[in-house]
Amino acid sequence: MADPHHPALAIRALHHFDEFRQVMALESAIWGYTDPEDAVGIPMFVITLKRGGLLLGAFDGDRMVAFVYSIAGIKRGRATQWSHMLGVLPDYRGTGIGRELKLEQRRASMAMGLDLMEWTYDPLQTVNAHLNFRRLGVVVEEYVENVYGDSSSLLHQGNPTDRFIAQWWMRSSRVECAIAARTDAAAGAVPADANWGEALPVNAPSRGGRWIGCGEITLGADAPWLTVTIPGGFTEMLSGDAGLAGAWRLATRQLFAHYLGRGYTVVDFELHANRQHGRYLLTNTTRP
Repeated sequence: MADPHHPALAIRALHHFDEFRQVMALESAIWGYTDPEDAVGIPMFVITLKRGGLLLGAFDGDRMVAFVYSIAGIKRGRATQWSHMLGVLPDYRGTGIGRELKLEQRRASMAMGLDLMEWTYDPLQTVNAHLNFRRLGVVVEEYVENVYGDSSSLLHQGNPTDRFIAQWWMRSSRVECAIAARTDAAAGAVPADANWGEALPVNAPSRGGRWIGCGEITLGADAPWLTVTIPGGFTEMLSGDAGLAGAWRLATRQLFAHYLGRGYTVVDFELHANRQHGRYLLTNTTRP
């Protein structure tokens, strides 16, 4: 729900050229692209919306302040939605509008008869991880290295665009439980099959400084439950300590590529109360 400091935001589907231009303005404001090739433009919106895509905007009065965009996809012979972008202006982050856009996107997708939606996100972004796992109920089986290549976005600062592919099984009990959880920012449903108590850590971050350091990693562990710690504030780290950000990217790339390649699934994420770090939970015991 919207923050009390902001009026209630209205969500609606977008269909017109002037609305597409507002979305493009948000792309520029949120991602800070310096190369227009990185942005989605009007022709793509027009074509994809005619063939099963979804473009939803959130409005504060007449002003668009957030949007979500997905396109029709096929995975293993079945129709899906691929969610390409979710963007929220800085002043409206933390209001819950990103989650509300995803829930409306889910409703519209399920009305098409779909079960699965997928999207990429940076596994080093703790806030996005919390939203995706605890508030939406995703699971992850795929890690892709530098999926978008070099990006001109000011948010990426030259760091490789490695990404998780989140699977959102929209009709599953996991997703239903996550959606039914309380709506305050710290809340979220711990999946019923998450076994944190028996999990083995496979990296050892160090303390000290503005951000936690990137310590040793362990490959080849064979426990049924594993944890991977990531730092908080990765976007700020990219500009404040690019070397440390690069070390985190390469270390987590090794961990996720190795363990997901061996059949592990990421099933949960825990954001520490001080938001200085978070932990992923991986398992090879279930296929949610």
